[in-house]
Amino acid sequence: MKKALSLLLTLALVCAAIVLPVSAEEAKTPSLAIVVAGSFGDRSFYDSAKEGGEQLESEFGTKVLYIECGEDASRYQRALNDAAKECDIVAAVGWQFYDALDTVPDNNKDTKFVFIDNAMDEMPDNLMCVTYAQNEGSFLAGYIGAKLSANASIGAVGGEDADTINDFLIGYEAGAKYANPDAKVSRQYANTYEDPAKGKECALALYTSGADVVFAVAGKTGEGVFEAAKEYGKGVLAIGVDGDQKYINPDLIICSMVKKVGKSLYDIVSDPDSYYKGGEVWNANMATGYIDVVYGTEDMPQQASDELKAEVEELKAKIISGEIVVPSAFE
Repeated sequence: MKKALSLLLTLALVCAAIVLPVSAEEAKTPSLAIVVAGSFGDRSFYDSAKEGGEQLESEFGTKVLYIECGEDASRYQRALNDAAKECDIVAAVGWQFYDALDTVPDNNKDTKFVFIDNAMDEMPDNLMCVTYAQNEGSFLAGYIGAKLSANASIGAVGGEDADTINDFLIGYEAGAKYANPDAKVSRQYANTYEDPAKGKECALALYTSGADVVFAVAGKTGEGVFEAAKEYGKGVLAIGVDGDQKYINPDLIICSMVKKVGKSLYDIVSDPDSYYKGGEVWNANMATGYIDVVYGTEDMPQQASDELKAEVEELKAKIISGEIVVPSAFE
């Protein structure tokens, strides 16, 4: 009887162990802090990073901290230092962290750092940089825009006149010219990533000047481009950026040029032995699968025809093979 009771208790304990959820402390992944230069809620670049964190939380029980700096440069260094005290890996999301990362990793040797969207000239062993070939994806966006433009005139709203933003715009113009050598490509800089009203003002100026497709490359400010397209009417369209933004207004947003920041962080944290390369720059180009153009879901209106999408796939293959070399602001 005692043996039987003992066996039942043992089986009960084993079953209980099986159904217990994995706590953050028991998670099989390192803990992660996602520190963004701006703010979450942009439905673009920063939210893409957050999606990666949320996937890690859901699948592995990873401890993830989310920290916003609200475009306040005085907060960058302090935010990174605070994050390093709490987490194994700190992701600095935004090229704006360049100066802060000049010292913070050296002061936190036991923490791994990931710099998203920029590269340092010199890097300690506990800092990895991830850059993205946004010029390649933007080439496809420009090609699509020019092919769908009735006026052979397209535009773009950039967050500011900076190398990373201009890398998008140079690729965008090159793609438009590849589609139509006579295409006109205009640009406006909003000088902020946090103000949709300013983005709307810039986009309306472009639409009024004749552009009938506008690429939003300005984070949360870019949402104003979509508002401008809706208000202006008259057959104008828009292109999203960083995340798949077509859901915001499927009738007006053709596609989005995506930089898979969330997937980058997911891969690095879920498998650091394979993906974390301290002291190195990881260039996420089109060949890696982290850069692409997407068209929302199949049930959404599709402004790009199947024929145009097939052309875009051919261009992707040519970029990956090196047959097409897209110009860059970093050359």
